[in-house]
Amino acid sequence: MWKELIEAITEQLNDHWIKLVTAAGFMIVGWYFGRRRERRNWTKREFLDRLNISLTYIEAGTLRIRTLIEKDGEEIFLNKHAAATIRKFADKTVPTKPIIPIPENDSWFFLNGVLNEISEKYSAGLIAAEAGLPVEKQQFLICLTNEADGAVRTRKIRAMVVRKSLLLNLPEDMPKLENPWHRTRWETLKCMAEAYEKSPFQFAEVEVMIPK
Repeated sequence: MWKELIEAITEQLNDHWIKLVTAAGFMIVGWYFGRRRERRNWTKREFLDRLNISLTYIEAGTLRIRTLIEKDGEEIFLNKHAAATIRKFADKTVPTKPIIPIPENDSWFFLNGVLNEISEKYSAGLIAAEAGLPVEKQQFLICLTNEADGAVRTRKIRAMVVRKSLLLNLPEDMPKLENPWHRTRWETLKCMAEAYEKSPFQFAEVEVMIPK
């Protein structure tokens, strides 16, 4: 019995060894280039497979940036192809143009994924309002960016969340900065304010209700 089994396995190997070697070769090559890409991304501090949703605001004359949510792109866009597509678009940003150039026909899909994440995180206010409890309502704008300026410590796809009234009325002078590299965020805010007037399809608007 064992002899027959060994002979059968040997026969299969003789018939398909080229396919097996080829498959193993592709696996090794894929592993090598995957590790190489990971090292390159770490060296350049690029993590475009991550999506950071951050709130930018001005408090007491100081520009502040706070992370609300951070997840893999596939978790937010629910599709590997969509996550790969947004990374491809993000690669096209340059220091003076940090807004990801997503075609108008695709903008809603990507922005809506971010909007859903924010809506879920802050759904308590919506339930409170429906129950007749007092809430405070604020309108926010969402814009997908990839800040490519050299001063940025890590490059990620960032969904910038900013109060609509602030973006429409940015102060002329730069506010104080918590960190020197936040100057890049101030420049991004100015780009967003200009873009909102010319191409509002690059933004999604969300109403957040905060229980009092």
